[in-house]
Amino acid sequence: MNRLAKIAAAAAIALGAGTVSAYAACNGDASTETVLGAGSGALVGGLASHSLVGAAVGGVAGGLIGNSIGHSNNRADCRRSAERRANHREADRGEHPDYYIDRDGNRHYY
Repeated sequence: MNRLAKIAAAAAIALGAGTVSAYAACNGDASTETVLGAGSGALVGGLASHSLVGAAVGGVAGGLIGNSIGHSNNRADCRRSAERRANHREADRGEHPDYYIDRDGNRHYY
């Protein structure tokens, strides 16, 4: 297999592993994304450079990117969770019986 095909295969594996959805929780844990990023970065870096140094650099860069993606996902999960709790509290009090608020915050009238 030539070099371009190896890089393309590694990129496809890395993208496939990166789209694995983790348990959506507001717990501040980004370890899954960090490990997936580091592993895929090391794989792509090693195949692209044919050296251990390239794999190490790719692993570090992938880990940093994966960690920032994980923290971003956690912030979004926390925001969604807080919005749902607020919407449920308002619905329980019966403050807006003529409309409901969807998950994006839009009002829909009956």
